[in-house]
Amino acid sequence: MKRSEINRQLRSAQALFAEYRFALPPFAMWDEARWRDDPETAHYCRVHQMGWDVTDFGSGDFLSRGLVVFCVRNGLQSQAHSKPYAEKLLVVAEEQETPTHAHRIKMEDIIVRGGGNLVIEFYNMTDDGGLADTPVEVRVDGTRKALAPREPLRLSPGQSVTVTRNLWHRFYGEKGKGTVFVGEVSQVNDDLTDNIFLGGLGRFAEIEEDEPKLYPLWNEL
Repeated sequence: MKRSEINRQLRSAQALFAEYRFALPPFAMWDEARWRDDPETAHYCRVHQMGWDVTDFGSGDFLSRGLVVFCVRNGLQSQAHSKPYAEKLLVVAEEQETPTHAHRIKMEDIIVRGGGNLVIEFYNMTDDGGLADTPVEVRVDGTRKALAPREPLRLSPGQSVTVTRNLWHRFYGEKGKGTVFVGEVSQVNDDLTDNIFLGGLGRFAEIEEDEPKLYPLWNEL
């Protein structure tokens, strides 16, 4: 991805959060110089994977396969005394896919906070890590839903679904309904070790520096 595209997506995400009156913590607007002035906070946020993340999952086509994330808070899976929870904000455009993946440790609630509808598809995981051809059960705001493999589950604003461990899932914004403001409340998140992507896709984008950073991403701190 080009840095100019990342900067553009960060500005769009800020505008979306502001539209729904979700105020970000002050460090969301820190530039590189401000982070350098506070190396202790920079180290904490990098280790805890807190802050901005913009990725195309190695696709080279962000609008078709990509995601903007802001991690508000997070613990460490490797430390028993660390906070056991995480919170993220996600921006999902119409028909913009987050590809099929699962988590070994993290259980999460995916919540549509506002905007358009989010469509999620699920597969159970086979013993060897593949896609099972078996019915899937999930909970939507406490109500059990039985789905066929890859049957679309449509969530409108205010709805949420619990994604259990080792459950394959992919999601995207419903066409014609607008950009989706998504929240995620979960156990501790670790994007370096706990994400399994079907087909071995990359989690982070390769960046072409065509203009200065608006804000550094969390893995650049």
